[in-house]
Amino acid sequence: MSGAVSTTAIQSVPAAAGPTKGFVEIDEVSIAFKGRGQKLALALEKTSIDLAPSTFTALIGPSGCGKSTLLNAVAGFVKPTTGGITIDGSEITGPSPDVGVIFQQYALFPWFSAIGNVKFALRRFNFGRAELDRRALKALAEVGLQNQADKYPGQLSGGMKQRVAIARTLSLEPKVLLMDEPFGALDAQTRLTMHGLLLKVWEVHRPTILFVTHDVDEGLLLADRVHVMSTAPGRIIRTYDIALPRPRAVENFDRDMMKMRAEILQLLKPAHHDGDPDVH
Repeated sequence: MSGAVSTTAIQSVPAAAGPTKGFVEIDEVSIAFKGRGQKLALALEKTSIDLAPSTFTALIGPSGCGKSTLLNAVAGFVKPTTGGITIDGSEITGPSPDVGVIFQQYALFPWFSAIGNVKFALRRFNFGRAELDRRALKALAEVGLQNQADKYPGQLSGGMKQRVAIARTLSLEPKVLLMDEPFGALDAQTRLTMHGLLLKVWEVHRPTILFVTHDVDEGLLLADRVHVMSTAPGRIIRTYDIALPRPRAVENFDRDMMKMRAEILQLLKPAHHDGDPDVH
């Protein structure tokens, strides 16, 4: 169930022949930012990853390792210094309606109700009023907030706010869903509830998900594949495929899952020196 790689080039098997939906190719992408004195500071070393359509991939790494930077590049918010990113063969050169993004901060407009926040995201498509209402209510119902549609963000709990953010993004029907520590601000019980909700929604819509987290258990509970990143400048030092059926619970992890968990925790220790990893 676990395996290691000796380079940052990690290949997934694409979906079966036929129309693709959400096939993400990250090819030799590195990212550097201008620091003091205008010198370039490398945030992400050259990295290549393929995300097959409808798969759920987690990026785990220490704070500042470049995992959010990589996610922002897939979103079109950050331009790669080298390499390129494509979705279904089309290069990402900026934000795309095919890519939805959910952050830890809910980014809701406080002056709009829950349904107003969802409808705001839909307005670019020039739907009529009835269609706007139908789509927004459908999205809110999918996350269990159909009875809270008229409440404002200040009247909602943290978990409910994140549900609105998910509904807003899903209403656009993106091929790819990027999630950057989306449940990091929630308490443990609410986070577990949101895990269940996210998996339920993913099973219905089947977007390709790239999920950034520093929580090892969260990655192992949710993902099909986990990539572990080094400290900055970030690079992928180990990758794991997870075969344990969902739903998963940490207390039900088998021996292989516990071994995988222990290995990842060891890799994330500050004192760990991440030379070329052993191949399992």
